[in-house]
Amino acid sequence: MKNFALIGAAGYIAPRHMHAIKDTGNRLSVAYDINDSVGIIDSISPQSEFFTEFERFNEYAHQLKRNPATALDYVAVCTPNHLHHAHIAAGLRLGADVICEKPLVPTPELMDELALVEQETGKRVFNILQLRHHEAILQLKDKVAAAPANTKFDVELTYITSRGKWYAESWKGDPRKSFGVATNIGVHFYDMLHFIFGKLQANVVHYRGEAKAAGYLEYERARVRWFLSIDANDLPDSVKGKKTTFRNIDISGDKLEFSEGFTDLHTTSYKEILAGRGYGLADARHCIETVNVIRNAPLATRNADTHPFVAQLGL
Repeated sequence: MKNFALIGAAGYIAPRHMHAIKDTGNRLSVAYDINDSVGIIDSISPQSEFFTEFERFNEYAHQLKRNPATALDYVAVCTPNHLHHAHIAAGLRLGADVICEKPLVPTPELMDELALVEQETGKRVFNILQLRHHEAILQLKDKVAAAPANTKFDVELTYITSRGKWYAESWKGDPRKSFGVATNIGVHFYDMLHFIFGKLQANVVHYRGEAKAAGYLEYERARVRWFLSIDANDLPDSVKGKKTTFRNIDISGDKLEFSEGFTDLHTTSYKEILAGRGYGLADARHCIETVNVIRNAPLATRNADTHPFVAQLGL
């Protein structure tokens, strides 16, 4: 039984980590969040210590190190994006391996910094890249690998997940903390595309705003037009008033359906990490480099590679 700490226990994704820790037969020793709305712990791990001040959490974690039976083996990080780097480094310096939600950090330079902390501490960072464990994604990866080597697939990725006015008031709506919509809601798609289609060869941005972004990515095995949005006005007429989310991935005329199968992917990720097969810094670097360019690249002139939804923006 391994000992875990959880930083960011009141967040949306934290319960999946709590369940994954419990379902893999391990112990959530201590949790921390500045927000005390963490009643979910009662139904998963009521014996866990909990702190709302990082200094007290950190001191308690250091006390646990005195006894090999209580010392932390892993620290899970589920905090707002801009805090990931500091909390990952803190976990490593506590003598634990760290499991962090994506995006791991905003820039390749911070990836390099974490690599240095890994070297200093002898501990490792693992990123939750759960789409790599989804059965439909794995089947598509096999299909692409089996296609003739010179085959390049034409992909159109559209993801619209409506958010209310609260979003702009939260850390997710602050680009200094979330690093923008493409990073916050898109990073796992960019990792998925790299996982399936290989190395990135071109990264062009056609639109970038507070609520949406669009561009063109070319990989070894695919040409991808993409559009991401949190604006309900972008939903297709066939969906408006019925659903708040529209997800469509068209691959050379075939639809990739992966609306289901997400329930246990965090637990699967934990099992793989515990078995020594987790995804580390090198695996996460590609998608971090991708979103870093998307945030900073000059906008390109729209052309045949532009996602059709961009034309509907009337800009």
